[in-house]
Amino acid sequence: MPATDPPTLYRHEYRPPAESPAVTIDPNVTGETVNPSLYGKFTEHLGWNIYHGIDANTTFNPTFGRWGFREESPHPDGGFVGEAHNDDIRNRIDQYATRQEYPDSKPLRDAFESGLAFWWLPHGDEVTTTADTNPAGERAQRLETGGPGAGIKQWLYLPLQRTDGYEYTVEARSHRGARLTVAVHAIDDGGEPAETLASDSFDVGDEWTSVDGTLQLECNCEGEGYDPDALYAITLTADEPADLVIDRVLCYPDDHVNRVDPDVIEYYRDAELPFLRWPGGNFVSGYDWRDGIGPVAERPTNPNPAWDGIEPNLFGTAEFVAFCREVGAEPTICVNAGDGTPAEAAAWVEYCNGDTGTEMGALRAEHGYEDPFDVTYWEIGNELWGDWQERHTTPAGNADRYERFHDAIEAVDPDVKLQACGYRHIDEWNATLAETVPTEKLRSITTHPLAGGDVSRATDPEEIYDAFQGFPDQLRAVFDRFLETMDENGIADPKLAVTELQQFAHLLPEDEDDADPDDYRVGEETLPTPTTLSEALYLTGVVNHCIRMGSDVELLTHSAAVNHGGGLQKHKERVFPDPCYYAHRMGIALAGGTPLAVRVACDTFSTDIALGEIDPVDAAPIVDAMAVRQADALFVVLVVRPATASPEFVTLDVSALELADDVGTAATVTTLTGDAFYEENSVESPDNVAPSTQTVSVSEGSLDVPVESTSLVRVELPLS
Repeated sequence: MPATDPPTLYRHEYRPPAESPAVTIDPNVTGETVNPSLYGKFTEHLGWNIYHGIDANTTFNPTFGRWGFREESPHPDGGFVGEAHNDDIRNRIDQYATRQEYPDSKPLRDAFESGLAFWWLPHGDEVTTTADTNPAGERAQRLETGGPGAGIKQWLYLPLQRTDGYEYTVEARSHRGARLTVAVHAIDDGGEPAETLASDSFDVGDEWTSVDGTLQLECNCEGEGYDPDALYAITLTADEPADLVIDRVLCYPDDHVNRVDPDVIEYYRDAELPFLRWPGGNFVSGYDWRDGIGPVAERPTNPNPAWDGIEPNLFGTAEFVAFCREVGAEPTICVNAGDGTPAEAAAWVEYCNGDTGTEMGALRAEHGYEDPFDVTYWEIGNELWGDWQERHTTPAGNADRYERFHDAIEAVDPDVKLQACGYRHIDEWNATLAETVPTEKLRSITTHPLAGGDVSRATDPEEIYDAFQGFPDQLRAVFDRFLETMDENGIADPKLAVTELQQFAHLLPEDEDDADPDDYRVGEETLPTPTTLSEALYLTGVVNHCIRMGSDVELLTHSAAVNHGGGLQKHKERVFPDPCYYAHRMGIALAGGTPLAVRVACDTFSTDIALGEIDPVDAAPIVDAMAVRQADALFVVLVVRPATASPEFVTLDVSALELADDVGTAATVTTLTGDAFYEENSVESPDNVAPSTQTVSVSEGSLDVPVESTSLVRVELPLS
């Protein structure tokens, strides 16, 4: 059963809207220590989450793989194995070009249809392109050039705000030999390479040659005329007519940290990121971990098993663990329980945790990592109930898989903590696990509250927002049901792991929406999405409930780290935070503290709409509050939820606490808010939604905390 009864730490009484909300702190009622792992993140090989997100390489499709354009409908066996039709591919290329703000998408379409790997373009005269094969039997790129200076190019952005030095890798061969030049150029208005900013030349022969070099750009990146939005081009050309086969063109900024973007590292260090989940997500159900270990140059390029694109395996197990160590996070790994086997998963665990006397531990040492990675938490499968998952299964099939994976993994490392794949919507799924898996083998079940759904354009956007803000209260009952199911079946000390979390709201296409266009009320710019202020408040509301549940919730990894969901965004090689990144930073101050009871008096809000699995909200408090006592300070987090609620302040009663004598009446108030719940940050306005801080006086044991609607507020008050 839940360790903490919810009314104990949070009690609400109705107060009319004409009266300002009040929060009273009761230090005599306490909860379990706040688990730092409730402030984790999730990252997956999806879109630009890893590549062009965490990873610092600036070239797209650097290994010239066969780019996958995923079909929309899953295969009966699960997952997406077919390719989109030509018209769909052209449309998707147009979308890619629009996102990247390229000069034109037609050259990309033409190059792709003429046999050039997607993202690359021919450069110069008389260039013939076809697919070829590298030594491992994978796709490489053949070029036949008819004149000097001909070859290939790619448009790309560069983090020149940080560095003008770059490290390149080219792997190629040339029948009869050739002298090649790799160069970075400014481009003209038509997208053609113009001024050469840096170049380097080298020879290749008939055998495969891998060349590493540096490019020092000659440009004034801080002076007059510098455009941070500028697009550049990288070219690889032959000095004379040549017959080339190219397998790899990488271009990393020279300030990368183990090939990871240093800005991403800095942001997550500052956020004190405690936990990071990887590598999926849907991706993991078709991922072979063995492709992502060992020398990077020897790793294969595979189709992405779940999403558009390819998997060049530049970022594998060692890179993930190294990134976690750089930012101070504990790694958690989800294993492939789709088309993977228990033996593969057990070998992965041994590779990470085994000493050098084991087969896989010795292989890890051979790869340069003598010490074990010591990965404690392992999740057995991702969303195995869904047909979008490779080899999805039934409730009984999931229980069978979990037990087989459990036994194989425990045989190589009995000290790891395993998590079974749970399902929030179907009680039968979780009950089957609890009823059929021996009690000594089942300790934790995962859940993915990816809430929301399609909405009509005639929907009031504030109703959509309010539905999300009321959902954390509904989730608490779902979480309790998970634990009750395990408890009723004799599971000792059952745990819940929230391993993906974000809100989803998608507008119905106009041709599928029955609403009259004259009745449209919501558009893309007014939706509550993971990149908006709405996600920051939604996330905090869920975390607050998890804190109240004490040790029953062992971790929460919010979706996602970079460029998917809410966390950090990276566009044009510049990194900036989403509002929910700041919610993490504001909330992590609670970690390790002792929750204190709060009594909240405020108005309520309700909704009429059902949004996917979100039921209409019935009289939810407009203010959620969490109070935590650290060794010498009180932290109070206030979530002011509905868009229509606009109290000027919340009265915070701290009269039952002993304040610090040397500080007196000063409280620090940090506020995250915006003009509307759909406000977000952008590469042009990265601080549009960012915290502000002020000092508020305490008088006779209380203080009036300034608040606005749709705001997240943290109050820090020194204690004796």
